[in-house]
Amino acid sequence: MKTWDRIARKMRGRASLAVTAIAVLALFSAGAQAQTDCAEGDGVLDTTPPKTMTAPELIQKFTAQETKVKQARDHYTYTQDVMVQTLGDKGAVDGQFHEIATISYDDKGKRSEKVTYAEQSTLRGVQLTQEDMEDIRVFMPWILTTDELPQYNLTYAGQQHVDDLDTYVFHVVPKKEEKNKRYFEGRIWVDNRDFQIVKLCGKSVPDAVHPKKNKARDIRLMFVGYRQLVDGLWFPAYAKVDDTLHFMAQTVHLREVVKLKDYKRAAAGAPAP
Repeated sequence: MKTWDRIARKMRGRASLAVTAIAVLALFSAGAQAQTDCAEGDGVLDTTPPKTMTAPELIQKFTAQETKVKQARDHYTYTQDVMVQTLGDKGAVDGQFHEIATISYDDKGKRSEKVTYAEQSTLRGVQLTQEDMEDIRVFMPWILTTDELPQYNLTYAGQQHVDDLDTYVFHVVPKKEEKNKRYFEGRIWVDNRDFQIVKLCGKSVPDAVHPKKNKARDIRLMFVGYRQLVDGLWFPAYAKVDDTLHFMAQTVHLREVVKLKDYKRAAAGAPAP
């Protein structure tokens, strides 16, 4: 896989992540031993406060920029490429799910998805649910807008150099969890010049607990995700999960990659493809 900084230099001198983020799979498991590497490319964390503004001012500034990202992205079409694989003992792929879709939005911001390629799933020991696909659509490309900010507590963690970008780092947790609603929990990295999220690492919460005692929990997996610069804004571009799931009777090594690519601004008034 190409490194972040190599792609960044291609996109524009200082900036372009090509990237990573996904997979919050609703897999019935006794537990999951995380392997997803959230620290790749990270420098040393500097915990000193921001110099030019307070942490609350910084949060207000970057969520306002995130709102612009959300509004602008609703005027683009793009390709969503989802690859989920199970791996055997020696690391060879022994099962696979692959789906490609074209994503577009109508003039009211409603999302439309047209599947252009889908192969029969051969995944071994696990299966994707509708909830898994919804997590891919919502949390892999998670955007923290001003409207969503009141739902979360953000804690400033420091400043960090990530590949060729200087960022502010925040821990994010939901303030409360309402029934039948999911939230993001994890870390976000905010570019210190564009004030937009360029990297995130976390999962959707809460994990569901099955009402029957002899049933395991519905576990969501940790993902790491990155964004790419598109027309001056940082759009979600890539997500990855790499986890070993420990079931009661077996262990499953799962790898998942989601690519969001080929962003094209839609013509005004154009119908969804």
